[in-house]
Amino acid sequence: MKRVFNFSPGPSALPLPVLEKAAAGMCDANGTGQSVMEMSHRSKDFKPIIEKTETLLRELMGIPANYKVLFLQGGASLQFSMLPLNLAAGEAPGAASGKKVSYIDTGVWADKAAKEAAKYAAVSVRASSKDKAYTYIPQVSSANAVANAVANAVADPDDAYLHITLNNTIVGTKWADIPDTGKVPLVSDISSCILSEPLDVSKFGMLYAGAQKNLGPAGTTVVIIREDLIGHAPAWTPAMLRYEIHAAEGSMYNTPPCYGIYIIGLVLEWLKDLGGVNAIAKLNHEKAALFYQYLENSKLFYSPVEKPFRSLMNIPFVARVEDAEKRGELETRFVKEAAAVDLINLAGHRLVGGMRASIYNAMPIEGVKALIQFMEKFEKSV
Repeated sequence: MKRVFNFSPGPSALPLPVLEKAAAGMCDANGTGQSVMEMSHRSKDFKPIIEKTETLLRELMGIPANYKVLFLQGGASLQFSMLPLNLAAGEAPGAASGKKVSYIDTGVWADKAAKEAAKYAAVSVRASSKDKAYTYIPQVSSANAVANAVANAVADPDDAYLHITLNNTIVGTKWADIPDTGKVPLVSDISSCILSEPLDVSKFGMLYAGAQKNLGPAGTTVVIIREDLIGHAPAWTPAMLRYEIHAAEGSMYNTPPCYGIYIIGLVLEWLKDLGGVNAIAKLNHEKAALFYQYLENSKLFYSPVEKPFRSLMNIPFVARVEDAEKRGELETRFVKEAAAVDLINLAGHRLVGGMRASIYNAMPIEGVKALIQFMEKFEKSV
């Protein structure tokens, strides 16, 4: 059986033991004589699957009892709308009657989230790193600075929430410290870093993540939301976009992405068997340190991201070639030759170019070492 090292930013690699277990149960899952893809979501066969998945997620992330876990659809991008609709929208459609909310702009997805929220609420972009192509995380003051009228305070006391993107998949930055927002609920998109290292859920009012990077296949979105933030959507909000309906129905208001939830459960079992989040965090730090160290020593490749803000999960890198056309040709050649030796999906995002290695939980350290060996060989050939 051929297996490549898949550095895709998403949909990304899944752990081989998970795929093998899913394959073994494709026609007969858990002794039911049927695939999970064939099960009724309201059947006695599927109920323990979704319950076990939620229990494992709560255990691994340390999710407090006063938070709901929802398995939804629409990707993280749908949460760009659901979030303001449920927490900040006014009694009439449009931003005019909406509440105030704050966003920190640290990349493409953060920017898209803020622009979508502006359709329903009064958005304030508190800080941005766009001035340096999003290669750093902007500094913001703690919540207690608001009383002293500090200009770049992280949130206004009247904000319905403050939104950050904890890990920026495209540009390869991460928040090293969680901002203190005081009584203002902190909300974060954690699609590309969920379960990569410990995270104190209690510091957030809500977290959300598309599954296709660190959790499972595309098609499922996990929302973790504090109970007091549920039930505030205006009457005009469509039923499918109301958190309280999904929470009341145990994520089964309509047919949920059953197979995706099943695979997430298998991924969580795999992670628990490895030793949990602390164990995978140790491995992730080893992988990232190994790759960043190579980039520091390389004469051809370098990381454009400022050191204090470098992501564990997504590592962009570019060639040290001044001529833009020649650099593009060299990087295209690199991606092509890497794929020929089973190191695939290394092209950078279309908006920023260059290369990018996404080294999520399922990427073994052997994959990082193989990439470094190829890069050393490639460098000598240039």
